[in-house]
Amino acid sequence: MRLPRMITVWLAGAAVVLPVAACSPDEPAPGKAPDAASVAPTEEPEPVKTHPFTGKPYQSLRPVLAVKIENTSAGKPQLGLKSADIVYVEQVEAGLTRLMAIFSSKLPPKVGPVRSARISDLHIAPQFGKPAFAYSGAQTKLLPFIAEASLFDVGDTRNPGAYFRQPGRFAPYNLFADTKQLLAKAPKASRAKDIGFTFGDPPAEGGVPRKSYTVRWPAARFTFTWSEAKKQWMIAQDGKKDMAAEGGQLSAPTVVVQYTKTERSEFHDFNQSYTPLVHTTGKGTAIVLRDGMAYKARWERESEDGGTTFTTESGEPLNFAPGQVWVALASRKPVIP
Repeated sequence: MRLPRMITVWLAGAAVVLPVAACSPDEPAPGKAPDAASVAPTEEPEPVKTHPFTGKPYQSLRPVLAVKIENTSAGKPQLGLKSADIVYVEQVEAGLTRLMAIFSSKLPPKVGPVRSARISDLHIAPQFGKPAFAYSGAQTKLLPFIAEASLFDVGDTRNPGAYFRQPGRFAPYNLFADTKQLLAKAPKASRAKDIGFTFGDPPAEGGVPRKSYTVRWPAARFTFTWSEAKKQWMIAQDGKKDMAAEGGQLSAPTVVVQYTKTERSEFHDFNQSYTPLVHTTGKGTAIVLRDGMAYKARWERESEDGGTTFTTESGEPLNFAPGQVWVALASRKPVIP
């Protein structure tokens, strides 16, 4: 049996023998710090990439597809809206509204009913770079503007093979589109990029609890009602729940009511009703609805090829809740509470 090495210590004239344990070659001597080379390096986790349109994790940024969608009662229920990253509500002729849905992180197989383009669409689209733009017809006077706009025209006239008539519906509310075929005709469509949205925790101050918020246009109104159970704003239009063709009520965790300047454009429909031009560049006020709260905000978009930023009244970024965002472009002033 091997005995530990002994050392002799002289204490007050007496010899004392003490055992000393041998050190492992991989262990530091008593009182000595471990060798840096022997400590395993700590790897920092890579930051999670979040999508610029939704604030949710993503693996790759995909092309942007913008689709004009009918939202009167004759065209409901709509198909594909649940998969949109962003949904814009725009005023059109006779005080009605129409939707422009932005798809990138998710792509539903089919979408519709697809309806005609408006001049306001051409001012919203450039912030996405050069997206694919799906629509069904436009005023003859508007066609040259579409040809010059920052978008890839995948409308039904240029790309009829991507469109079909949905059984059980009547024209013009029965035109739907195959989204993969739409994007196949725009192989160079811009991929999703920063458009000014920020996502994260809500502001610590400034919010007012709201159970619902109603936005009105001359001949349409949307009501957004908070569901604590679903953590979503449930969407209703003109007093009726807005149901999806896939099932369930349309909803979103964030709703932005963006108050803009709206004026008469040079275009009009066949009834001679003028087409509104919604100004989405410049500065203005907004209401941001999230987490059952309403926050007063300011918006700014310096140029059409730039994004829109939303800030608190003190100038801090006003974060959205991750998920789909609805942007209601309204002309009346905000009211809280």
